Amino acid sequence: MRAVIQRVKEARVEVKGRAVGAIGPGLLVFLGVGKDDTEKDCKYLADKVTNLRIFPDDKGLMNKPLLETGGAVLVVSQFTLWGDCRKGRRPSFVRAAEPGLAKVLYERFISLLREKGLSVATGIFQEMMAVHLINDGPVTLILDSGKSI
Repeated sequence: MRAVIQRVKEARVEVKGRAVGAIGPGLLVFLGVGKDDTEKDCKYLADKVTNLRIFPDDKGLMNKPLLETGGAVLVVSQFTLWGDCRKGRRPSFVRAAEPGLAKVLYERFISLLREKGLSVATGIFQEMMAVHLINDGPVTLILDSGKSI
């Protein structure tokens, strides 16, 4: 499972011109599910997103996790994170999960974040979405459960 996380001042996602999810300060998480991902990958990434110390403390140092800031999370499904661009000019998505599995694990990831006490907004799975954000920092990180488990 892969995630690109961005610390944001605010973010929202629109489908067909209508806002379907929005947050104030917190994290925007683009989440891609791979074909070999499991519940273990969901738990790993949910723990990382919740506890990464990437928010400023009183001294301006990145020492606080999202849980301590009262911030929210906007989760957007992003199968293209599994695009392999090493050969040719067209990405290959053979390592991305099929939609049925991807949706189950995407929803499980969201539920794990909520179980940890976070406010979570989402896009709509398998829809074309327009994502709007004001990056804070900017702070943008890439997480990959396969390289850590």
